[in-house]
Amino acid sequence: MATSLTGRTLAIDAPATGRTAEIAGSVRGFLRRFTRNKGATISAVILIVLIVVSIDAVGSRLAPFEPNKILAGPKLDGPNSATYFGTDQLGRDVFSRTIYGGRLTLSSSLIGVILAAVIGVLAGLLAGYAGGWVDSVIQRLVDIMLAFPGILLTLAVVAVLGPGVRNIQVAVGISLIPPFVRLARGSVLSAKNDEYVVAATTLGCRPWRVMLRHILPNVMTSILVLFTTAIGWAMIIATSLSFLGLGIEPPNPEWGSDMKAALTYLNHAWWMAAPGIAITITIISVNLLGDGLQDALDPYSKRKA
Repeated sequence: MATSLTGRTLAIDAPATGRTAEIAGSVRGFLRRFTRNKGATISAVILIVLIVVSIDAVGSRLAPFEPNKILAGPKLDGPNSATYFGTDQLGRDVFSRTIYGGRLTLSSSLIGVILAAVIGVLAGLLAGYAGGWVDSVIQRLVDIMLAFPGILLTLAVVAVLGPGVRNIQVAVGISLIPPFVRLARGSVLSAKNDEYVVAATTLGCRPWRVMLRHILPNVMTSILVLFTTAIGWAMIIATSLSFLGLGIEPPNPEWGSDMKAALTYLNHAWWMAAPGIAITITIISVNLLGDGLQDALDPYSKRKA
């Protein structure tokens, strides 16, 4: 009986163990391919550091001063041991404002992309799977959105909703929906007639179950790469709106609005360009990370590894 029970246990546990080993092997292979790309690896480290520093609890400890605190001493003072990035035109610490500004800039961009990805992927899945008039309606809406440049569409949304963090996130999300719709729709059309989808449909699976359970996992690689790249575009849009005075309102620290305030003083206070440098580094890192993910997740690189 013991042998029988032991044998039964082994028979039950073996598939789970094999599946776990397969997943672990896939993760190790992905990490091995990804770390070969030095630019992507360094970019990932930079982004992790920026995200951790931008967390409120961490940023408040790293920042020497409150972002809106006017320090005693000369205004537009250069970098020194007390103010690492100098002070701005009002005497505020540029380093502290850059740290605090990253929280609003990164969160606005990230939440906007998440909103675009959720709506766009679901709409693309529905358009590709349902077809017919549903596909036609969704495609015409996407065509209308693509008729406007991204920044112009965002400006129109902000003009209707008004400035503010939430409205910026919504505006950024709306402007980035079309790429996700088209990617998801194209992936569904290519997988719609595959054997595993036909088998699931024949077995009586509901359409949403077929889309979310069988089709979506097989297109997540492309969506993940697009999601990463879209963060860079979202940051450009969000900071541009703040630079134009339609985003985060002063005196709240935000990289775009701080760059607008610094524009007049850059000739003799170069250190005030710190928020612009942070924007540049973040966007370059996001793009390099997206390229690294695409190479690491590419099926050909898997066979090559």
